[in-house]
Amino acid sequence: MKSKIILLIFFFIGVKSIAQVSGVGINKDNPQQALHLGSQTGTIRVDGLNSTNNTFNGGGVDQTYPVYVDHNGDLTLKVSAFQNSDGSDAYTTAAINGTVAITAIQLPNDGYETVEMTSYTFTVARNTTLEIKYSLSIEVFQDNLLTIIKDPYARNITNFFTLDTPVLAPTTRRYAPSSRCYFNRNDAGTNPAALPDAATGYIYNSGTTYMNLTPGTHTLRFYGTVCSGSANRPTFVRFAGGPDSIFIRLY
Repeated sequence: MKSKIILLIFFFIGVKSIAQVSGVGINKDNPQQALHLGSQTGTIRVDGLNSTNNTFNGGGVDQTYPVYVDHNGDLTLKVSAFQNSDGSDAYTTAAINGTVAITAIQLPNDGYETVEMTSYTFTVARNTTLEIKYSLSIEVFQDNLLTIIKDPYARNITNFFTLDTPVLAPTTRRYAPSSRCYFNRNDAGTNPAALPDAATGYIYNSGTTYMNLTPGTHTLRFYGTVCSGSANRPTFVRFAGGPDSIFIRLY
């Protein structure tokens, strides 16, 4: 009878030890997690993620693809984004018409104008990283009649994001800024009647950035700007007239 009691005590001790570990070990006698791989060279293979069974796996020898976790904790190759144009046109057309003469009240005399193009609002319950990628088309003319510029003055065109800033100010932090300088120097000075000879078409600003968001509601605003310097030359910039793209993801 005494030996049976001792055996029973050892049985309960063993069960308690297993319950405390509460894990499965592969090549590991004392698993420290629910699943613990003990091999230093072993890998994990999931047939549901291979190129034969998963359309998001592009295949190819020595090619790798990132694995994500969805809200259920399932592993997936599918990218879930807050905003993904994915071939569609991401922006509606916005324009800046005229860096005209600046009055004394509007100093500094920098020929600078800006337009808010679009905005996005996020509500997050934890500290979050926000990823943004964009590509935006730009056209530059002298006026809204789409007259080609033929004066000798350069124009700087910039796009960027701001975070939680309702009114753009000079000290506002600008995320993912991207700029292009438009310049068309033909013989307008010596021969004003000459036809403009600049090429027309789209140029692009593209940018990528990461932002840290604290818990709460945040507003992301996207701007376009143009500057012709103190000469204040008339300028018409048409943003998003062509195919444009944006990708926004929360981590």
